[in-house]
Amino acid sequence: YVGIAVRAGQAQPDIGSEAALRKTLLAARSVAYSRLGASGVYFAQLIVRMGIAAEINAKATIVEQGFTAQRLVSGEADLAVQQISELKQVDGIEVVGPIPHELQTPAVFSAGRMANAKHADAADRLLRYLASPGVVPVLRQSGLEP
Repeated sequence: YVGIAVRAGQAQPDIGSEAALRKTLLAARSVAYSRLGASGVYFAQLIVRMGIAAEINAKATIVEQGFTAQRLVSGEADLAVQQISELKQVDGIEVVGPIPHELQTPAVFSAGRMANAKHADAADRLLRYLASPGVVPVLRQSGLEP
């Protein structure tokens, strides 16, 4: 899911509903997001749908590559928007949480193997492992949902 982060130690804003998210985004001095990638395309469409694109883009910190949360650490932005698994890669920030689920367009990852794979048995074992209940805590810790 796409989430919102703040610099570590900052107050965590309310993003629990569309109205709260709108208020939080509009109140921020700057919102860091990417125009590329799944989260950037999603967020750009979301703020248009919410009717606040002009206001947010007028004060946005656009990240061309890398993690948007780095702009929190540097002080360039008050909020960072990116997939939670990517936000969690940056030290010195705190993930507030996901954008409300009714507004989300989750990215879905899948895995498979080629029919003519040279090491089909090993690939099948890996796929079974990745789908096993034992992997669920690791996925969640990294910001992904099984």
